[in-house]
Amino acid sequence: MKTLIKISIASGIYAALLYAIYRLNNADLLMVFVTLSLMIPIVYLIVDKYKQAQVIDHLQQETLKAELNLLKSQINPHFFFNTLNNLYGLAIAKSDLAPEVIHKLAQMMRFTIYDGRKDSVSVKEEIAYLENFVELNQIRQQHRIAIRFDQQIENPEQRIPPLLFINLLENAFKHGVETLSLDPFIEFSLRTNAKSIAFTIENNFDAQVLEKNKRQRGQGGLGTENIKRRLALLFPNKHQYRTELSGDRYRAEVNIDLS
Repeated sequence: MKTLIKISIASGIYAALLYAIYRLNNADLLMVFVTLSLMIPIVYLIVDKYKQAQVIDHLQQETLKAELNLLKSQINPHFFFNTLNNLYGLAIAKSDLAPEVIHKLAQMMRFTIYDGRKDSVSVKEEIAYLENFVELNQIRQQHRIAIRFDQQIENPEQRIPPLLFINLLENAFKHGVETLSLDPFIEFSLRTNAKSIAFTIENNFDAQVLEKNKRQRGQGGLGTENIKRRLALLFPNKHQYRTELSGDRYRAEVNIDLS
């Protein structure tokens, strides 16, 4: 109703001005008035379309942010439950390792809950998280796994998205070396500089045990799909994700272009 009143008032004013100019019998002034009259709706439509585009872009950004937060919330909850179960066993046995496990688990939970919500963390913070993850799994596995972590870091304070590679490392344990009883290994590396981020990981596994575990759990591939989607959202058209299966070895590689 208010809109109709505004249109009626504007139409009345426009008609009055047009009549007044017509009575002045000035063709040039009339032409200018008519030209401006035609331009005003065009300008209004352009501005309105720009505002609509801004609203749509804002909604898209909010949707992507919500999806990223959801993806991060799906990261390794079962790892914490497994570690707590292991900690319970250490406590029952009154093991000297219990305090160390509690400390490392607390650091990881703090990082996941607080820093994991941030858009970025420092490289050194991300590395500390990965190292704690490895150490806790080594304690669970009684240090039977040969693990090598190669780091080539140009600037430890460089900001990167948090929890970006933990799924790949978790899969190397869960679907890889935990299926083996002999000679399990994980080799992974992180290289960062101002122009790129590169992460590679390789591990061995027992295909028969892995397939059996997947059937029993009724799942598989969640971590892989998670990292694929996060990379697509964070670095559209500026990343490469490759996997390679050769015999009893699995390799994954992520390259991100920051330039």
